[in-house]
Amino acid sequence: MTLEQKVGQFFFPAVFINDSEENIQATEQLIREHNIGGLTFFHSRASAATNYETKKKIVFNDDSYKRLQDLILRYQKCASIPLLMSIDAEWGLAMRVEKTPQYPYAITLGALPDSESHLVYELGKQIGLDLKSAGIHYNLAPLADINNNPNNPVIGYRSFGENKEKVATFALEYLRGMSDVGVLGCLKHFPGHGNTNVDSHLGLPILEENLEQLLENELYPFIKGIENDVDSIMIGHLAVPALNEGKDTSATLSKPVIEDLLRKQLEYDGLVISDALNMHSVSKLYDKKGQLEWEAFHAGNDVLCFAENVSEGIQEILKNATTERIDESYVRLMKCKQKAGLLDNIQTIAAKLDFETTSLLNRKIAQNSITKIKDNNNTAMVLETSKKGTLALLSLHKEIDNAFFNALNPTLKAPLFSANEKEGQTVTSLDKDLSLFDTVVIALYVPKAKPMNNFDIAPEVLSILEQLLHSKNCVLYVFGNPYALQVIPNLQSATGIVQVYQDFIEFQENAALQLLNDTCCKGILPVYINGI
Repeated sequence: MTLEQKVGQFFFPAVFINDSEENIQATEQLIREHNIGGLTFFHSRASAATNYETKKKIVFNDDSYKRLQDLILRYQKCASIPLLMSIDAEWGLAMRVEKTPQYPYAITLGALPDSESHLVYELGKQIGLDLKSAGIHYNLAPLADINNNPNNPVIGYRSFGENKEKVATFALEYLRGMSDVGVLGCLKHFPGHGNTNVDSHLGLPILEENLEQLLENELYPFIKGIENDVDSIMIGHLAVPALNEGKDTSATLSKPVIEDLLRKQLEYDGLVISDALNMHSVSKLYDKKGQLEWEAFHAGNDVLCFAENVSEGIQEILKNATTERIDESYVRLMKCKQKAGLLDNIQTIAAKLDFETTSLLNRKIAQNSITKIKDNNNTAMVLETSKKGTLALLSLHKEIDNAFFNALNPTLKAPLFSANEKEGQTVTSLDKDLSLFDTVVIALYVPKAKPMNNFDIAPEVLSILEQLLHSKNCVLYVFGNPYALQVIPNLQSATGIVQVYQDFIEFQENAALQLLNDTCCKGILPVYINGI
């Protein structure tokens, strides 16, 4: 293999499952001409992270999974060395592909007690099997970020929480589950993206900690990963001035961060992959095509994820890099391909997607993660007011025909109300309708997992919540990101608060069982919530 062919292996351009035939053929040509090492799959160009804020319309396709399988076979046929197919599937293929199993967010897993960490292993295993069924060998997950900043716009629900030991333990369980079914994993975003308040897809976050502070907290899960031979580590697009002579240089482009800290001080010799090079925190730094790819490689990255200038990047690396440096990265990548079975031609397609096993696993996670935050004999009060006819059930941001109410309804005889656009129910009419009831079980279905715009909770919904919490006995069930609790006005007046994390059917039904049977909630809040 020529040096140029070796360099081509370092490039993992983005490909889109729902793309045009013209773009697919362009990718095939890229594979043939430049001997690229792998691909990173996204749903569509409109759904790519840097396009999120532009509100480009995402066209959904129920055939995406079959299309993904077909594209992988098609692309592999173009490659002289089998491609390492990768995807970011933190909570399963459903993160990118319709009609595939979806698993709970990392923050939900972080609510599990330590004694149930085996469920995280099972989740990693099932996600790995799902990926293999599509022909993918490499999951760019999980996060090792410690989310200790409630205003973090991009990590939050994707992190196992703010406890470094739990983050490390659960990340390793997730990795072990995938590894046991032959799928590579990745810890991200080195040296730690948790304590930031800027979305690196759109700007450059600054981490103000010094090395001693990083070693004490942010770096802890990565160090544990290194001790356990993690397959790869992704470098985050965030600046750490204390490690760069005070400069705001992205870690992805920083030799002191990758070569000095990660390679030498922490003694990591596994694969290092950049975060997506199309992200705005770095993509606009250089006018010359290929310069960004060279700078990222020069800093110490072995794999260039979402590289947009493949041909020019290869030439810049050939012009500037030593043969020794190229060979080091090439050997690391080949080791990963070998582990994934690509070089021995022993790839196997796993069984079809197993939705039943996924549902059983999600139910177990629900049973062990639901968290009771405040309890004033909730069950007894709800059952008693149901008998008296003074209980109402209120659904916010979801229709009344939901799994939570359906599971409660045979036992609780209470009228159902909602504030939901689909049913045309207005907050104004709710005020009058609920005036006859002294107790309300409120199901708040948080619309978005990200904190922007108060998680997209409508202002009028927050207004009715404030009023009801003040004037009535309210037992609040929150189906969504626990950080949403911080935007609910007058929360301290709630009679009861139960954090449910997900709106999956399995979570809604378990929440209903918990209320009706007054069962113990085993979950623990994985992050600090102000005001609780």
